[in-house]
Amino acid sequence: MTWRWRYENANGGEVVEGVAPSDTFPSQADAESWLGENWRELLEAGVEKVTLLEDEKIEYEGMSLRPE
Repeated sequence: MTWRWRYENANGGEVVEGVAPSDTFPSQADAESWLGENWRELLEAGVEKVTLLEDEKIEYEGMSLRPE
């Protein structure tokens, strides 16, 4: 099993420039920790929302990177 983030802009389109879309993680906890450390840089690169995938199964979808 591998975990990865899909990075999305405000319109739901996938963002690939300026981010590392091929990063994979051995566990959900590793993926979530990485996001916790890097969400500001992703937001600056145009990422508004993220979706966490386990292989190709969606774990959770469309999580905003903007503070509430």
